[in-house]
Order: sequence, then structure tokens, then C-alpha cells
Amino acid sequence: MGLTLCPLPRKRRRQLSSRRRRRSRWSWILREKKKQKEKKDNPSPAGTTVTDTLDKFNLFDLNGQGSQKYTAQLVKPVKGSVMPVKKKRKLPGADDHEHKCKITSFARPQIRGARPISSDKLFSSRKCLLWFHKYAAGDNVVDPEAMESFCEDIGVEPENIVMLVLAWHLEAANMGFFTKEEWLRGMTVLQCDCTERLQSKLEYMRGELNDSVLFKNIYRYAFDFSRDRDQRSLDMDTAKSMLALLLGRTWPLFPIFHQFLEQSKYKGMNKDQWYNVLEFSRTINTDLSNYDEDGAWPVLLDEFVEWQKTWSAS
Repeated sequence: MGLTLCPLPRKRRRQLSSRRRRRSRWSWILREKKKQKEKKDNPSPAGTTVTDTLDKFNLFDLNGQGSQKYTAQLVKPVKGSVMPVKKKRKLPGADDHEHKCKITSFARPQIRGARPISSDKLFSSRKCLLWFHKYAAGDNVVDPEAMESFCEDIGVEPENIVMLVLAWHLEAANMGFFTKEEWLRGMTVLQCDCTERLQSKLEYMRGELNDSVLFKNIYRYAFDFSRDRDQRSLDMDTAKSMLALLLGRTWPLFPIFHQFLEQSKYKGMNKDQWYNVLEFSRTINTDLSNYDEDGAWPVLLDEFVEWQKTWSAS
């Protein structure tokens, strides 16, 4: 049993205990009255506390959790402030149709040269076919003779480079001929179903030649487009004409390269040579200072560099 210093009689201890309880209760009453007086002297807006204000504006307390007691008031619509929306009745198969449209719009590749068209000028396949048959012969092909009439109608010379770009869009297989399938496929991509629409796209197609990637595609397409179907190479006359059309206006060394081809022993140009001429024109300086003789260039270009250096020295 522990020792208690200065022990008091039991009656005295009871009196002190009762007094302490009364004093404790009285202190609590005084504190509450003091709080009420402070609230009257310094009222908070609309009688709310800081926590209430934070909750009302949907903010968080220091613990990252708000009471959210005002959230329902914030999102609850006021009667008459929101226009009622009548629920539409879905037609049979509406969900399937909507799903297909979304997939089509997502998977469909970007159309080269296509521009937004107003609803009253939508592309018409029927009109496009009628336009084709204006020039096509009985075998459903626009032949070289009809091609001259077609070029005259759109105001372009047959040898103009824009006709090569048009053939590239149509993916035409043979120079001077457009089949019905090629015409319909290419004109659909261009969204052209009449002469006027194609004329409005000519400037756009000329601009595609200034895009290095598109130009490379058109240049490579020109090889297969120009060669005879039974030949794997371009005959030299055709190669020189196509190179003049494609590189004559942009490659400073082309006149000299053309002279080299005129006096060379080559009677034709294969695909590897054709592709490398473009890379040569894009990467090698006009003075040939960065040409690597040990590089993987075809012999045709090695001989051209050697011929050019000899010609310059003389």
C-alpha cells in the first residue's frame, strides 16, 4: 500500500471533490459563453466557419478530404434553369450504324488533296463516270487521242508535269491511258467529278512537287509509268525526257548530266540507276566535292563524275 502525504479526513475529501466538480462545470459554462460572445463580435460570412467555406467551394482540407456537404447543392440544377431534353427513340440498328461510322472515320486514310466540300457540292460517282465516258472509247479507256481533248478541256498541255502528278493520283499503269477503274479511284480521292473541280485542284497538285517526300514518290512512280511493259529498263530517250521534266528545273547539274547521257554508251536506265540519280541530285554538291568514289553509287554516276572532272579541267 502506497504512502499518501498529508492525508485528509474522508469528509473533507468529499467536500473538496464536490467543489472541484462544480468549478469544472462552471469553467465549461464560462468558456462556452465566451465563445458565443466572440461569434457575435466577429461573425463569419453567412455564419459559416472556414471549413464550411472550403466545403462550399468544393475545396479540400489539410488532410486532402472535404466533408463535401455542399457538393449536392452545387450540382443540383435549379428548377427552370436547364432546358429539358426529350429523349430520342432509337431506330432499329441505330447502334450498329453509329459504330460503323466511327470505325470508318477512324480507319479511313487522309485523302490527298481533299478539301472540305459544302453539302450542296458533294462528290458524285455517277457524275464522275459520265465525265469519264465523255472521253473514253468503247473499251472503257481514255486513249492518247482522247487524252489530248481532256488536256485541252482542263487547260493543261499534255507534257506538263501536273499531268504526271494526276496520273500518280490515279495510279495509272500506262502512260497516255486512263482506265475506268483508275479514273474513278483517283478522282474519288481528289473529290473531282467534273472539269471545273479538277481545274481547282491543279495548283494544289503542282504544290505537291515541293514536298520532298511526295516528290520522291512521284519520281519513283514515273519509272514504271514511263517504261514499256515488256522492258525492265527505260530507254534512254524516255529517261532523258522524264529527267528533264522532273529534275530540269531544280538540279543545277542537270544540263551537264544531260550532255553526259547524250555522249554515253548507255542505251537505257534501270531502276537502281534511276533511283540513285535523284539521291545524287539531292546530296552531292554542285562542285562534286563531297562525292565518295568508294560509295555505293552505280557505275553510271561514277563515270559521270569522272567525265565532269575531265570536262572541267579541259
